[in-house]
Amino acid sequence: MNDSSWGSPPHAGPPAGYWQPTDQGPVQRADPAGPTYDAHDAQQTRPMPIVPDVPAHGGDQDDDRGAARLSGPLFRDETPQPPYDVRQSRPYDPPQAPSYGPYDMPQTSSHRTAPQNPEPMPDSSQPASAPQKKSAGRDLSAAIGVGVGLGVVIVASLFVVKAAFVGVIAVAVVVGVWELTKRLEERKGIKAPLVPLALGGAAMVVSGYVRGAEGAWVAMALTALAVLVWRMTEPPEGYLRDVTAGVFAAFYVPFLATFVAMMLTADDGPRRVLTFLLLTVVSDTGAYAIGWRFGKHKLAPRISPGKTREGLLGALSFAMVAGALSMEFLIDDGTWWQGVVLGFAVAASATLGDLGESMIKRDLGIKDMGTLLPGHGGIMDRLDSLLPTAPVVWLLMVIFVGSG
Repeated sequence: MNDSSWGSPPHAGPPAGYWQPTDQGPVQRADPAGPTYDAHDAQQTRPMPIVPDVPAHGGDQDDDRGAARLSGPLFRDETPQPPYDVRQSRPYDPPQAPSYGPYDMPQTSSHRTAPQNPEPMPDSSQPASAPQKKSAGRDLSAAIGVGVGLGVVIVASLFVVKAAFVGVIAVAVVVGVWELTKRLEERKGIKAPLVPLALGGAAMVVSGYVRGAEGAWVAMALTALAVLVWRMTEPPEGYLRDVTAGVFAAFYVPFLATFVAMMLTADDGPRRVLTFLLLTVVSDTGAYAIGWRFGKHKLAPRISPGKTREGLLGALSFAMVAGALSMEFLIDDGTWWQGVVLGFAVAASATLGDLGESMIKRDLGIKDMGTLLPGHGGIMDRLDSLLPTAPVVWLLMVIFVGSG
């Protein structure tokens, strides 16, 4: 189609909205070429649709003359270049196109320079995601060796001389209190008095063995009082914080351990203590074995990410079976169903004690309380499930078979 088909008379003005002035002035229209203009033919010619102007900067008009500017892209894939550099208020200077030699090739989307240090491609012969072997996280050989050694010492002292086992408990209490107070001072700046805690803790264990529960409570009260007085010899800053930690340490370690010494006073005391230790160890073993093999659902991920619900079920199952056997064959006048109840309670209290110790260590930002026992950590890392379980076993034993 040529220009003669747009249908404008030779001397008429431009149609509204199409032939309009621009910034350079009115457009000079040339006479249409071709045959003479015919009004009848013009009526038969379909007019060209008017293309609206797109404002360059979002406004309707840019100058005071009221003429619309013919600027802005007509299609969305056209990117306009600003005529001025707004930031520097100077005419826009387009970037210079690079010059290429006769044998140079510009980089396009299909010709890009390879990175200097490309990452190695994966070996196609290996599987994409090889399963990783589960790890126990500790030196199992050292852990087993230390565990067997401790078991020999405990069993030998337990069945040879009762007083010797009381001494073993007292030593474990003193070392545990030392580890706890040391970590509190290192990580939190809390200075719980160690001397009254160590002496009072040993006295608590002996008092529980000699005088029973009454002696244990009296020793606990005197130890707390000694902690308050001992701390008065230092400046008052942090006094309440330090004595609170000291009383907590006295209750958490020596007082709970006193129930083991109280179990030992019965006629079948060594077998009660052995049942207590056996069920706690079996509960931990069942939790570890089942959780390591089948554990998928976290029990308390914010406290101890390694513990699973499947591990808890394993602890309950193993402890209940071991409890039924222990009460039937080790404890005088005991029955299997009492052992089932005892095993369930031991698994629950041991798990809670382990979680409580994990909560303390997570607050302190440490993995283990100490390094005294290779493969196990410190004494407190082994007492975590034993301490809260001791009063539970002592109470159930008294309810089921009496205190004698």
